[in-house]
Amino acid sequence: MNGLLKTLALVAWLLPSMAGLTAWAGEIDPSETARSLDEEVQGLKQEVLELNRDLFLLEEELLFPSSTQLSVFVSVDIGSYFDLDSIEIKLDDKVVTNYLYTERERDALLRGGVHRIYTGNLKSGKHELVALVVGQGPRERDYRRGASIEFSKTLGPKYIELRILDDTHKQQPRFEFKEW
Repeated sequence: MNGLLKTLALVAWLLPSMAGLTAWAGEIDPSETARSLDEEVQGLKQEVLELNRDLFLLEEELLFPSSTQLSVFVSVDIGSYFDLDSIEIKLDDKVVTNYLYTERERDALLRGGVHRIYTGNLKSGKHELVALVVGQGPRERDYRRGASIEFSKTLGPKYIELRILDDTHKQQPRFEFKEW
């Protein structure tokens, strides 16, 4: 990538002098030269974008190899008895992430969206995941509740979803985990 940046800098430095030389020689129209160089620069920009995407994918694979990967997702079903504010995720008694939801994100979750709240590496074996959920419950009362799951991590990626559901019988929110 350093070589590409040097090439772009060289092109930018040479562009004015090349246009002057070709105009002086009278062989090539300066506007055509500028246009062809502009097309070349645009091509280089596209290559840089593609390289950036490839580097992002490689970084993701190196940081979170599929054999040790754990991803935690959050989804909301209906949401009549609970208005989500924030979630804290603990893995084996260690806080791994906190997330404060905006109004727009809450609306997206209510429309069926799923939020990936955490991705990390985890060794094989038994683990405990705890989610502390904060929001407003029935009758606009502040609500703070924890839900936990014990699970086994084996080779390959592990996906766990925290589902926030309405329990119409109790008129309370219910928190449950789903392993994929």
